[in-house]
Amino acid sequence: MIQAFAGRRKVALYGDMGAGKTTFVKMFCRFLGVDEGVNSPTFSLVNEYQYREADGTMGLIHHLDLYRLETAEEVFDIGLDDLLEDPWYCLIEWPQLAEPFFSDDLVKIQIEILNETERRILILNPI
Repeated sequence: MIQAFAGRRKVALYGDMGAGKTTFVKMFCRFLGVDEGVNSPTFSLVNEYQYREADGTMGLIHHLDLYRLETAEEVFDIGLDDLLEDPWYCLIEWPQLAEPFFSDDLVKIQIEILNETERRILILNPI
């Protein structure tokens, strides 16, 4: 999965309610070895998880849920601009309001509901 990102660490997750955006983040974190529970940041807006990099240093994953935000100013107020500039992973659910802040190297993923138990994951801007 991470190989498909081609070294990019900023990810926008698109999909309808219940498509599996948070589940995708949970599996991503599990793949990186996150030990703590991964939950939706619907009310906290930003959750942070630690993992160990290949060289043994600690890395961070920022998990954002922008569903409840209404303006681009609110996106700026939670510090997204800083999170998009740091060297760590940043996975953003409901990213539409934040699109003006995105650079060209951000990974865009669409999760489509096929039926009750199946999803299709599309990387919209592969390298």
